This record gives sequence, structure tokens and C-alpha cells, in this order.
Amino acid sequence: MEPSDVLPFPPTPSASVAGRTMQDSTYAQRVRPKRLPEDAPNILIVLIDDAGPGLPATYGGEVRTDTLTRIQSDGIGYNRFHTTAMCSPTRASLLTGRNQHRIGNGQISELANDWDGYAGEIPKSSALAAEVLNHYGYSTAAFGKWHNTPVNETTPAGPFHNWPTNVGFEYFYGFLAGEASQYEPNLVRNTTSVLPPRTPEEGYHLSEDLADDAIGWLRRHKAFDPDKPFYMYWASGCLHAPHQVTKPWADKYAGKFDDGWDAYRERVFARAKEKSWIPPDAELTPRDPTMPAWEDIPEDQRPFQRRLMEVAAGFAEHVDVQVGRLVDEVDRLGYGDNTLIFYIWGDNGSSGEGQNGTISELLAQNGIPSTVDMHMAALEDLGGLDALGSPKVDNQYHAGWAWAGSTPYKGMKLLASHLGGTRNPMAVRWPARITPDARPRAQFHHCNDLVPTIYEVLGITPPRVVNGVPQDSIDGTSFAYTFDEPDAPGRLRTQYFEIMGSRAIYHDGWMASAFGPRAPWVPGLPPGIADWTPDQDSWELYNLDEDWSQATDLAEKMPDKLAVLKETFAIEAARNSVYPVGGGLWIVLFHPEFRMTSPYREWDFSGDIVRMPEVCAPALGNRANTVTIDLDVPADANGVLYALGGSGGGLTCYVDDGVLCYEYNLFIIMRTKIRSERPLPIGPATIEITTAYAEARPAGPLDITLTVNGERFGSGVVPVSAPLLFTANDCLDIGTCLGAPVSLDYYDRAPFPFSGRINNVNVRYNA
Repeated sequence: MEPSDVLPFPPTPSASVAGRTMQDSTYAQRVRPKRLPEDAPNILIVLIDDAGPGLPATYGGEVRTDTLTRIQSDGIGYNRFHTTAMCSPTRASLLTGRNQHRIGNGQISELANDWDGYAGEIPKSSALAAEVLNHYGYSTAAFGKWHNTPVNETTPAGPFHNWPTNVGFEYFYGFLAGEASQYEPNLVRNTTSVLPPRTPEEGYHLSEDLADDAIGWLRRHKAFDPDKPFYMYWASGCLHAPHQVTKPWADKYAGKFDDGWDAYRERVFARAKEKSWIPPDAELTPRDPTMPAWEDIPEDQRPFQRRLMEVAAGFAEHVDVQVGRLVDEVDRLGYGDNTLIFYIWGDNGSSGEGQNGTISELLAQNGIPSTVDMHMAALEDLGGLDALGSPKVDNQYHAGWAWAGSTPYKGMKLLASHLGGTRNPMAVRWPARITPDARPRAQFHHCNDLVPTIYEVLGITPPRVVNGVPQDSIDGTSFAYTFDEPDAPGRLRTQYFEIMGSRAIYHDGWMASAFGPRAPWVPGLPPGIADWTPDQDSWELYNLDEDWSQATDLAEKMPDKLAVLKETFAIEAARNSVYPVGGGLWIVLFHPEFRMTSPYREWDFSGDIVRMPEVCAPALGNRANTVTIDLDVPADANGVLYALGGSGGGLTCYVDDGVLCYEYNLFIIMRTKIRSERPLPIGPATIEITTAYAEARPAGPLDITLTVNGERFGSGVVPVSAPLLFTANDCLDIGTCLGAPVSLDYYDRAPFPFSGRINNVNVRYNA
């Protein structure tokens, strides 16, 4: 094996000597040096999204996870593996081996700002493992959720230098955003926008599609490159909201959660001890005073809250089954014995972003107040509880279920301070090298340790230069030493955590934690948060070697120890570009107008432009604007003129039997519909849809006016508008609605293409 600290490797020189003629020449076949050991394993990384440690039956939870159990039983498990408490930061760290802020991923890319730690772009000085392994001879592929490309670079026009296929993966199939509809996702293959291969009515589901495509890639690899090892990253969109799975999967859990989240935690805690997944002296941490108890939920709302959890559980089991299909194919193709599988259950803890339980999960992120009764009333119009999990809603469970899913810890997603947000189970299988062992590996490790572990296994020295760019050092610590030594002393001594001001520092068995400025399960922003500074936070102190779940705060008893750890955090924060602490909140708190949006104020679209991600599209739902459509109207005209967003929230303008229609779908709970007072004239026409703020304030009412050939055809008022976005992954479509149907009025006719001809669509901002 020939290592190198500079990649790519130099070309292999010819072994032949050329003379003037072939007769005068000496020929010998050049021998390319071996870059990898003969027994280099295939590598499969499976990453589940927004899933806490208290969910899988493998570790005491009540969600059936046969594949996770299989990998654990055939290999080893890690019960002190850690993530960052947020998706993009974890993924960037996991794929590069560096700390999140050091590579510009202090928060999701949608909230990127100008500070180095929060820039939202992985620098070329921190090459992904995929890039390195590709140079060494691996075939590389990624599937599913990416969420590490700056959002303003995600249109079909690129630029593509931050897309998966330009950072080391030879093949990519999935979605670039942080979430997607499981039924009508906005998908990308390599650098091309593609539609799902089937409709929801034909049985399409994203998790199944991702497994299908990965299996197809494996078969092609076996046929075309059987001598090359592969490196596959399979990252599902599950269990991130929207929680969507077909009714039979949800029905498997009917009645299983009737006694609520408090009782669930008690059961899971006891079983986790029985399975020796957590130590016998571990304590079950109490519910935060601001978190509702199950007893606090009114009786008439409990069926709604139960069903939300039943859907989530079915969704989670379903994705584990898809992982099982992928592992089955690895084994069937003869790769199983020498494939190193890392199955990571969660890129952070369970998500409480559903807050009080919702049928449209971005409602809370837009800061629009709502009540559970409003959600339940809107749900009745969609078919009642059976609509949960369907394409018609973007549901997410109550934060109480997220807290239960993070048993036995205090925290959840977005809390870097407490282990429920950062401690995720990992199972590792490698039959050729790892002897199955039921004893959990309890060494403290972090997602940035995965890359150095892979490098150590392969004998690769982290490169000093990649593609001419000097490389940042690796931050992670290999855990390959634990494969054979379950009780070996841990080698990772220090690791910081920070997400939006919530933070912690681990050092030699101790952890100091500062909860931060907000609880993710409490709707809205806390009063006075704009004046928050990290100096206001109280710190807690825990001896994790003796206190598994952060149950006993020692801060008052050991102030000197706490002071040392706080100073350690300060050093790590300075070294890793964490400052300013809470920098991920900059746009949320102070400058929402700086969030990633299109830089343009006017657009011209032909009538066939589709799949423009909402974050890059004109902000038709929260900016004063005029949409001017030049078109030819046929007799009995029908179809969508344009649609922005999806069934969980969006706006659309369409023609229904010659009548011009406009609908503003405010996250399902409120729909404003405007229909023209007379049919459209047949022939060439110019339609204008004007949007103006009736009151200049976020979420303020909008005046909508429809004109045709200069004549007023209809008007109305949208009482409440969406101040941020309707969706995270759906799009603007002209002349059709290729995503989740915005309006129920054409739901059964989707994608409902316009039957006439759209010549041009001009959009311009008016203020």
C-alpha cells in the first residue's frame, strides 16, 4: 500500500520506452501502485434523522427496529456516542471529521451568516472522507438527506461545487434540503432535478425509494466495479417531520401509547436497564416544569396526541425495514462479511419542534400562534385522525413525545447542553473483523470520530493537501481501539457542544452545561431574548462517570471544578470559531431579512419552469408583489398557472372550468380562497395577481387583487400571512403543481397542468 499526504496521487508513469518505430520500442504494462490494503472493507453509514435513544426496541424503546437489533447483535453497540444536537452540523462533522463550527456549520445553512463558524459552507480545506476515499480507489455514493449545500445554491442551475457529487460522492440521489415530503419530495439525481418514480396513489414513499435506488446502485457496482470497495452514505428523511407513512404502518401501534409520554418514559427506562444498555445506577431525569405532563392534556385532545405518536412510531419502524432491505442486499451480493456498517440512530435527539402537536410543522417555525383545537378542527375537514400521516398533512408529534423519545435524558434536539439532544445510539457490524459482543462500548465518542476511525482501519494518513488546498487537521479521535476492547479507557478527552446558545463542554468524564436562551418545546421566542447574552446563563456540572443521565447538578458543591470547565469551553470555543456564542440565532433574533433568499427583485419565467426551491424563488406569500401572466386561454380552461409550496402550506393560482382561482393555504389551519366573478375570456389574455400588505408587520394581512386584461376579476384579504417560508423543500412550479398539491380543490386532479399556453410569467416586488 502506498500512502500519500497529497491528493490526488500523481499519475502512474508508463513502463514502456518509446522509440522512433514500434519495432524500436520496448513495451511493458504499467503497474499502478496499490493504494489500499487487499482486505479493505466496504463501508456503509446509515444515519436516521431526528430520532432519540428512547425509541428503538433494540435499546428498550417501543418502536420495532429489527434491523438495528440485527446489526447490534451481529456486532457491537455504543451507548455514549454523541452528535451535535442539530442536523447540518452533525452531518458536516460526521462526513469530514472536524468540529462543526470550525467548518462553518454552527447551524443549518438556511440561517447562515458572515461569522466563520456560521457561514453554512464546508470549506475545501476540510475535504470529506468521500473525497479522500475516492482518490484511494473507493466507489462512493450518497442517498437521502444532504442539507450541507448553501440553500441559495440548490436550484437546478447550481452552482454545483457544494453538491454531493462535487465533494467526493460519485453518485447522489435524494434531497438537498433539511426535510422533504415523503410522498412528493423535490428530488435530485447527481445534479439534475427529478420527479419521484411513482405517485402516492401508486404506492410511492421516499424511504422505500431511497432503499430501492441504493440497492440498484449496489447491483451496478457489483456488475461494473466488482474489485473496488464501496463507501455508501444512506441518510433517511425519517424521523424528521413531516411524519408521513401509510395507515397500516401507523395502525400497528394503535393503542400502544394511550397512557402518554410520562408513562412511556418509565417503561423504556426500566427496559433499558434490563437490557444493560444503561447502567443499573442510572437515574430517570424529571420533566422540565415548562413541559406539559400527559395529565395536563385535555381528554378530548388525547386521541389526536396519541395518533401523532402512532404515526411517528410506524414511520420509524418503516425506515428501519428499508435499512434492512439495504443490508439484505449487501449480504446477498456477497459483501456482508467485509462490509463495515455504522448504523447511527439519530443525528440529534428527538425533535420537539412540533411543540403542542401539529398538522403542519412549519407553522411553529413561522411563529404563528395556533391552538390544538384549530388543528383538530382543520383535520376533520381532511378525514379526521386517519388523515394523519397522509399526503394531505405535514404532521409532527407533541414535544412530550420527543422528550419521551430521548429517555432517560432531559434534553432533545436543539439542546446541546443535555444528552437527550446529543447522545445517540450507534451499532457497528463488520463480521470479518469484529466479534459480536453484547457489552456496550461506553467510551465517550463524537460524530467527528467516524472519519479518523475509517482512516485508521484503512491505514490512511489524513492528507495534508487535497486538490491543491492545504487541509485543516482532523478533530476527531478514532474509536477503532474499542472494536476488540470493550473496557478500554476512552481516548477522547475533550469535546465541546454548541447550538444556538445551548452549550456544553466534556472533559475527562465531566460535563458542564448551559441550557441556553430558549426551550425548543415552548412556542414562540421567550420575552427579552433579543437582549440575551451567554453571561446570563447558569451553568450546571455533572460527573458523567458516576451520573449517567445528568441527574445530579454539582455546580454549587464544586464551583472550582465548574470554573475550570467553563474556561475549557472558552478555549475550545475560541479555537473552533464558536464565537459569538449563540451566533446561530443572529438571523432568527435580529435580522430575519438576512435569511437566505433570492437576491433578485424581478423574474421572467417561461411557462415550463418547474421545481424552483422555495427558498430561491420569489417570496410571493410575504412580499408585496405583482405576478403578470401572458397566456392563451382555451375554451373550458383548467389547470394550475403557478403554485408555491405544498399541501402543508403554500399559495396557488389556477383555473377551474374557466374561472380564475387563488388560494392562500396558511399551513392547513386557514385557507383563503378567491374566485373570479366571471369566467376568463377565451384567447390571448394578461392576468395580474397583486399582493399588498394591508398592515406592514410580520404575518400581517394581505390584500389580493386579480385582474384580467386590466379589468378587476376578484379580490380578497388573507388575514394572516406566513412571514418566513411555507416549506423547506417544496418548490415554485409554473403551469403545473408537481409537489404536494397546495389546494384541496385540485388535490384529486394533481399535478393539474394548465390546458392552455403560458407564454411568460413576470414577477416583481413592489416594495
